[in-house]
Parts: sequence; structure tokens; C-alpha cells
Amino acid sequence: MKAPLFELQTIDGETYQLEQDLGKVVMLTFWASWCPDCGRDLPKKEQFYQSVPKDQVKMLTINVVGRERNVQEGLNYAEKFLTQPTLLDDGRKTYDQYECEGVPTTIIIDQNGEIAHHFGDKAVMMDIIKAVGEII
Repeated sequence: MKAPLFELQTIDGETYQLEQDLGKVVMLTFWASWCPDCGRDLPKKEQFYQSVPKDQVKMLTINVVGRERNVQEGLNYAEKFLTQPTLLDDGRKTYDQYECEGVPTTIIIDQNGEIAHHFGDKAVMMDIIKAVGEII
């Protein structure tokens, strides 16, 4: 299935378009600041982000604004804990386009713009790393 294209704002106010990274493996992580599973998942993704070849893999987190208590909580969390690029969902628009059912959700898009893997909130990080490695 082709990955739905989207355009979202970064936490720095810049515009990001998925289209600009097609040709790379793209990993999207949908999250919310109040979520305990996200609190366990995102630090592992941060470690992975430090070692991933940036010319082959683009890692992005997407704060699901429509699932936050307030926007500022998501911004505070991202600024405090995340170094990978963080986008702000338009409410739940992108989250819903990717048929997410909970947070965190990890989507891996291959170099052809196809959704290669869709991991739910109980995914094991090693399975996610393995999935990225298989398509690099």
C-alpha cells in the first residue's frame, strides 16, 4: 500500500513534506506525551536515531496533537527528550490516514513509498530495528 503523503509543521514551525524523503526508508513514530508506552518506546528510538545512516533512513516522530491534553505538553516533551525531527499532526489527520489504533505506532515506509511495516503500541524495538535493516 502506498504511504499517504502529508505536509506537517515541525515543532520549530517549518513545513515538512513526506515527499521530500521518498527514496529513503522513512520511519514514522506517532506518540502522545501522556502515554506510558511512548515513554518506554521513544528513548529506544532516540538511541537508534543516533546510529542510523541518515543518508538512507529518515526518522520522524509525529506528536498526535488531537490525542494530547494540550498542545504545550507535547511541545515540552519533544523539546526535553527528542533530538530526531518532530512533527505536529493536524489534530489526528495523519494518525487516522495511517490507520493508527494507539500510541506509539511505528510505520516504516520503503524506498518506493510503500508501507513496509506497521507496528502497534506493544511492538518490540528489536523487531522494528530488524525491519528497517531488512529494507535498507
